Amino acid sequence: MHCAIYTRVSTDNQAAEKEFSSCKAQEEKIKAFVKSQNNWEVFKVYSDAGYTGANLDRPAMQELLNDIKKEKINIILVYKIDRLTRSPKDFYQLIEVFDRYKVDFISITERFDTSTPSGRLFRNIMLTFAQFERELSSERTKDKMIERSKKGLWNGGLVPYGYKKENKRLLINLKETEVIQLIYETYVTTGSLSKTYEELKRQEIKDRRGNPFSKSVIHYILRNIIYTGKIKYAENIYQGVHESIVSKDLFNLAQEIHKEKVRTLRVYKDFLLSGLITLTR
Repeated sequence: MHCAIYTRVSTDNQAAEKEFSSCKAQEEKIKAFVKSQNNWEVFKVYSDAGYTGANLDRPAMQELLNDIKKEKINIILVYKIDRLTRSPKDFYQLIEVFDRYKVDFISITERFDTSTPSGRLFRNIMLTFAQFERELSSERTKDKMIERSKKGLWNGGLVPYGYKKENKRLLINLKETEVIQLIYETYVTTGSLSKTYEELKRQEIKDRRGNPFSKSVIHYILRNIIYTGKIKYAENIYQGVHESIVSKDLFNLAQEIHKEKVRTLRVYKDFLLSGLITLTR
């Protein structure tokens, strides 16, 4: 069995308790445990001296994870779980990685041993609770976003073209607003997405990145109800606190034109080759 020894000590602990919990002291105690087992050998010692346990951004930890993915390790040993990480979230993620690559994990002073049936049971219980916490957190986030939407507040993400963000709220971007209005008016007047695209191209109007507007972006703008001062979340529409760019009537007219085109396509889409194919016997 190839064993990986992981040791860590923060700068504060290293200074205050060097004699008892330094990386070297942890290593010696773990090696003594390995010697007491049959057919176990130390593959490598991974040591992060002076690194916090609050995250996984540590050189030895990253090296350990890479070796796990290369299937070089069967068992990981630490002196205490908090030497691995102090973050419950990171601990659950690490356990999932260990499980995926069939690597056992042992904390020699806390009787946490996933190589035993009871240890695996405890691991599964922990992972179940971790999944529960993730789902609970997701529900809390969803509830928060619903409440924000009901209040007419923007839920974040990519700021829609035509607006700018200030204090987590959407405000009118005057220059971009003119482009949005041009898109709607041209589309309603011509009834054509292609002609709207060509008009923007003719006027050399560019997006925020300095690129010409694509047809897909124009299509998205024409379908986005946010431009009427509304907020949409989870298929529900709420009155927003931001200012509208196009009127409700103009927006609805654009939707009707789009629906009519879709209906027309559905009528003819199955008959594109009508009259061109004949059956022979």
